[in-house]
Amino acid sequence: MKKTQRTEWDPRSPEVLSDQVAAYDEMRARCPVAHSPYGNWTAFRHEDVVGILEDHETYSNVVSHHASVPNGMDPPEHTRYRQIVDRYYTPERMAAFEPVCRQITRELVAALPRENDVEIMSDLAEPFANRVQCAFMGWPDRLHDPLRQWTRKNHEATLAMDREAMSAVALEFDGYIREQLDERRAAGTDAPADTTTALLRETVGGRPLTDEEIVSIVRNWTVGELGTIAASVGIMAEFLATHPHVQQQLREQPADLERASDEILRINAPLIANRRRTTRAVTLGGQEIPAGERVMVLWASANRDERVFGNPDEFRLDRDPAQNLLYGTGIHYCPGAPLARLELRLVLEELFAGTTAIEPAEGARPVRAQYPGSGFSRLPLRIR
Repeated sequence: MKKTQRTEWDPRSPEVLSDQVAAYDEMRARCPVAHSPYGNWTAFRHEDVVGILEDHETYSNVVSHHASVPNGMDPPEHTRYRQIVDRYYTPERMAAFEPVCRQITRELVAALPRENDVEIMSDLAEPFANRVQCAFMGWPDRLHDPLRQWTRKNHEATLAMDREAMSAVALEFDGYIREQLDERRAAGTDAPADTTTALLRETVGGRPLTDEEIVSIVRNWTVGELGTIAASVGIMAEFLATHPHVQQQLREQPADLERASDEILRINAPLIANRRRTTRAVTLGGQEIPAGERVMVLWASANRDERVFGNPDEFRLDRDPAQNLLYGTGIHYCPGAPLARLELRLVLEELFAGTTAIEPAEGARPVRAQYPGSGFSRLPLRIR
């Protein structure tokens, strides 16, 4: 067999970082699977990404030396833990949590200054993600500021690819979770009836979950919530400000808000990529990839594939929702999707209820988040 030519690309190069979306669009057309200097293969096309996600036997989720429950597991181990996780995102739980989530959203929107520029990321998106996650877990308000500082340190360490700093940040976060577990054990029967207490009572294979397993589950939930939900809120707010006709359409048709959030985040992904590892040699997008190689599924490209979506920048509410990979597909489909959709719908509802217009700021410009982050690091807008 003729050996294919390996194509290199650097997701951290200045050319890519100057306009990530344009770079992904260009690579998708020119070279749908490419190798990077960091040892990863990247899949850009929708078809290839779906093939990877639906073939968990060939593309393993065990990609790290550190335990990740259940995200970093394959069946049958993944199946046992995923059954536990899914119980926390049922329609009944979401309905019970909605009033709490709405109150948090309403308070934050009401506090935004009117007629002046507002920094949406620091004034709405980040505190929203922080407060909602703490409320969902049953954590006290005193954790709001430490978790917000932790999120920034985690982002800085990841951006710098500083493994020592990333390990220290991870250890700090684990300490917050263990403190909450210890408090509930000490309270005994008086422990609050919340998500954290419920996790302490879960079993797998006839035994209680270990602290390490609970910490890993909660870490996956919380890191995704604090980063991705904040990015999602910023992306939606910026899109509405720069597409006033869509904003007006959604103000008049509130029943479309959930589909609208999915579509806006298809156009501009809040999460750039996830990793897989090949368990056997494969040919993907014309590239021969050996066993044991890391493969990145690039959501930010696959969800803009012209072969599936036509004009990727066109906002449409009549698309097939099954083609939108915002929450993934296959056995690792995001378990927290029901909570994310609830949160994002409520943000839109309360923004529309509490304002008459969301507009670009006068003078100041948004600052894009840097890879591997997405969305905006600064987003000045004007609220009326």
